[in-house]
Amino acid sequence: MNNRIISEDNLITEYRKDILKKIVFILICFFLLILVIGYTCTITRGVSALDSYKYIINHLLGCEYPLRSEEWWMDFFIWNSILPRIVVAIVAGASLAIAGAMMQSIVANPLADPYTTGISSGASFGAVAAIIAGMTFTSVAGEYGIVTNAFLGALIPAFGVIIISRFVRSSPVTMILIGITFSYIFNALTTLMMITADEDDLQSAFLWQIGSMNGMIWSDVPIMLIVCFIGSTFILLSSNKLNLMMMGEDNAKCLGLNVSQFRTVCLFLLALMTASVISFTGIIGFVGLIVPHIIRMIIGSNNRFVLLGSLVLGPLILLTADLASRLLSVEGEIPVGVIMSFVGGPAFLILILMGKKGYGDAY
Repeated sequence: MNNRIISEDNLITEYRKDILKKIVFILICFFLLILVIGYTCTITRGVSALDSYKYIINHLLGCEYPLRSEEWWMDFFIWNSILPRIVVAIVAGASLAIAGAMMQSIVANPLADPYTTGISSGASFGAVAAIIAGMTFTSVAGEYGIVTNAFLGALIPAFGVIIISRFVRSSPVTMILIGITFSYIFNALTTLMMITADEDDLQSAFLWQIGSMNGMIWSDVPIMLIVCFIGSTFILLSSNKLNLMMMGEDNAKCLGLNVSQFRTVCLFLLALMTASVISFTGIIGFVGLIVPHIIRMIIGSNNRFVLLGSLVLGPLILLTADLASRLLSVEGEIPVGVIMSFVGGPAFLILILMGKKGYGDAY
């Protein structure tokens, strides 16, 4: 009897230590994110990180400076030029990371990401079609025309996967294959349009497909922020159901989960969250793929913590990549999509090798 009590006490102690480890990791990522935000504000005007925090807090508290004074210009610059880009990076990183974690869970495939259903190909098709039709980023109407077309284009393959999977056996493999099919179709259509485009349109289309945070303004934030908040809230509340999905369809059904209905809702949210981001930023890869893997390797595969970690680590990685894109280039900046691809590929390979050697929690 005493041995049993000691064993239960040990289990409780180990469980609490495990929970503490997860919480500490998430808090460390959060504090690193705060530090990166502060440093990002310092790279252009020479203001210190502490001063940048002061300007942000004072602005939120309604503090006003003498018109056209040095403090007024610094406040104006940070609030209108730096912060919109930071907020977009945070929201985009959070959306792509948590959507990637959800997608990997509902299809039980570690190679899945937010673009598995062909969303990126559809968005490229919509954006390139708008650019070739004469819309440009130099005017408000043209910019939002491209954004709207990219958003609608991204939804086409996503809803195609949802609809077709309702008429065939809705297995994870089937969904992935349908998504690959849509990707090839829209890639072919995009390539066909780019062949007929002139030099200026071709350059604009190419730069959009790379993915960049350049030129972000406050009006770009509301749509993706609202969609991210609603989608993330639903995903966090569904963490236990996602844990069931990772056990396999049959086990999930035996435990009372309506797998087909739940997967359809998740795919719908995935489409909206991903489309709301890439229609503004272009296609930014690897965030939704590697972030969930990093978290699972460090704190395990329980989606209650994987999803929370994704909401913090995703913005940290994307904002750091965006910061690097400006620091590494002498003239202009390197698009953040290039940085993510350049770093994400080797990082994912390292994660695979570490997983094979038994580091972290296997998927």
